[in-house]
Amino acid sequence: MQQFDQQFSIDFSFPVHFTRSVFSERNPTFLSTVRRLEHDKLHRILVIVDSNVVLSHPSLLESIRNYAGAFPENLSLVAPPILVQGGESSKNDLVHVLDLLEHINAYGMDRQSFVTVIGGGAVLDMACFATAIAHRGIRTIRIPTTVLGQGDSGVGVKNGINLFGKKNFIGTFVPPFAVINDANFIETLEQRDKIAGIAEGVKVSLLRDPQFFMFLEHNAAELAKAEPSALQYMIRQCAELHLRHIRERGDPFELGSSRPLDFGHWSAHKLESLTGHELRHGEAVAIGMALDIIYSTKKGYLQHSTADRILRLLEKLGFELWNDRLGDSKLLAGIEEFREHLGGKLHITLLRDVGEPFEVHEMDETLIGKSIESLRTRSQVSATAE
Repeated sequence: MQQFDQQFSIDFSFPVHFTRSVFSERNPTFLSTVRRLEHDKLHRILVIVDSNVVLSHPSLLESIRNYAGAFPENLSLVAPPILVQGGESSKNDLVHVLDLLEHINAYGMDRQSFVTVIGGGAVLDMACFATAIAHRGIRTIRIPTTVLGQGDSGVGVKNGINLFGKKNFIGTFVPPFAVINDANFIETLEQRDKIAGIAEGVKVSLLRDPQFFMFLEHNAAELAKAEPSALQYMIRQCAELHLRHIRERGDPFELGSSRPLDFGHWSAHKLESLTGHELRHGEAVAIGMALDIIYSTKKGYLQHSTADRILRLLEKLGFELWNDRLGDSKLLAGIEEFREHLGGKLHITLLRDVGEPFEVHEMDETLIGKSIESLRTRSQVSATAE
């Protein structure tokens, strides 16, 4: 028998910019991003835009065209911006990916061309999956337009779409060429969407940074009103912690079976599916975290006072911690689907304290049921108090 052992590593690097009015001709961020590796080249660019974003920013498409026209030596739009359906429905059908692949093929986009994706997390997931599999990867610039996208999903290395009723069943791990966060997009979001994205900030603070958790507590009233300065600080801190995790934890492409940043997600993903995505991802994550926090107390891992402190923060931020689909018998199927998605042994993140996560490899279904009932009771008491 002959055997050749092969081992190599590849360095990935991508900037994450925070700016405002990215397509103002006075803002050099997009231009310098495209020119980062090849300063003097005329770069071919295809722009994909979330249709929901255009509704809130009707001058966006014209601004994109004008921006490219202001720098004809370096920026060449191969076509007018392409609109794609916004929201989770964009991830629920392969036809949207195939449509984008047809455009990429028709316009002769190659591995050195750029695709710029402007939109919410679902559109970013879907479109970046298309760019990841076209020619085995086309340079992609992400411009997230939601709180969740700018602070969490948009700055990561994952993308994908839903299939067979399972969240992100197919996808890839491909870092973007760059991420540009434009604060202007956040200001036009509906209040519900601004608040929903804060759930991931709470999550990462519980897992990584007690000081950040204290900031969220002290500024809960401002964040519940989506006060711009507090919200922008939350987004930047959340993004920084997310990037630090990717950089320092040694498994950015999740080759192992552990996903420590997915606290509360085993039930959140299933709740999204069971509600027909009526729940926003962040709203489902808030409920999922609440469920696992109560479960942690019932197992004796987490003090009741700490659990109540966390749940009160979520409630002060405006999250409803109960949904009737929590009582659905199909919810527990989310545990096996989560294990399957991990690709090996079950890893569920729980808490011993703020900033002290740990993992378990099995869940007590009877205790989950009791935790659900505790959430129901808490919700009923809160409703009566109001």
